[in-house]
Amino acid sequence: MNKVKLTNDFGLSRIVHGQMRMNGWNLSPRELLSFMEELVAMGVTTFDHADIYGNYSCEAILGDVIRLKKSLRNEIEIITKCGIKLVSDKNPGLRVKHYDYSFKHIVNSVNNSLSNFGTDHVDLLLLHRPAPFFDPEEAAKAFSVLKRDGKVLHFGVSNFSPAEYETLNSFTEEKLLTNQVEISPYCLVHFENGNMDFFMKEKIMPMAWSPLAGGRLMDPGDDKAYRVSKALKEVAEELDIAQVDTVIYAWLLKHPATIIPVVGSGKMERIRYAVNALSVEMSLEQWYKIYIAAKGTEMP
Repeated sequence: MNKVKLTNDFGLSRIVHGQMRMNGWNLSPRELLSFMEELVAMGVTTFDHADIYGNYSCEAILGDVIRLKKSLRNEIEIITKCGIKLVSDKNPGLRVKHYDYSFKHIVNSVNNSLSNFGTDHVDLLLLHRPAPFFDPEEAAKAFSVLKRDGKVLHFGVSNFSPAEYETLNSFTEEKLLTNQVEISPYCLVHFENGNMDFFMKEKIMPMAWSPLAGGRLMDPGDDKAYRVSKALKEVAEELDIAQVDTVIYAWLLKHPATIIPVVGSGKMERIRYAVNALSVEMSLEQWYKIYIAAKGTEMP
């Protein structure tokens, strides 16, 4: 599997494995190691985290895996996010969920992540969500220090609009590399808010979280989901593909913005459905058939 190059010397695997729910997979560190070794063997080498995942537990679970096989760290890319503060037993005294992009919080969050992962650097740090109270100069200062100290190699954002992305990018010493946003045949918001055009204009390769729309397309519960599910099944039949998942990932992968899907399953077969999409040749008409089903109206 070829990597998607975000710089001349850094890239992500074409399919990223999301580990937001890994604390619920009921796998021992040894079982998780075998699981990840199998993923790396098939070319899935990038793993997506955030400090808050699993009520602040998932980073340490990956760290337990890395401690079993330290050489694994050299075979993978670790992404993590920061900025959200949850009301949790991990944050005693905190009464309101909010976002914190102060210099102190960003640096402390990364230090905690490094301790959790048992590593000396994170490959890519993302700011988790845009905030109404945000000082881009302070965030950029934290990025500069973390880069200088070798603790974070590259930076990006998640769920940012084009204007929010450009604002932060104007303060950072190095360009932001990516924006992780929700994209699926059910969620078309980034085709409609200018983000997809912005990605291509600026040569930003976006990451797509919730590519299966949180399961809505597999178990439709509203009219839109039923429409899209029907179109996906029809395209799957036309392409002689057994799994609708594969068609969904092929739809994402076909787009010229070079969308990088984040697959959040703890089941190897579901990840294989995504990897299989790399060899699917979907026609433009089939792509639009799925898009039109989501819109609910034909193209103007």
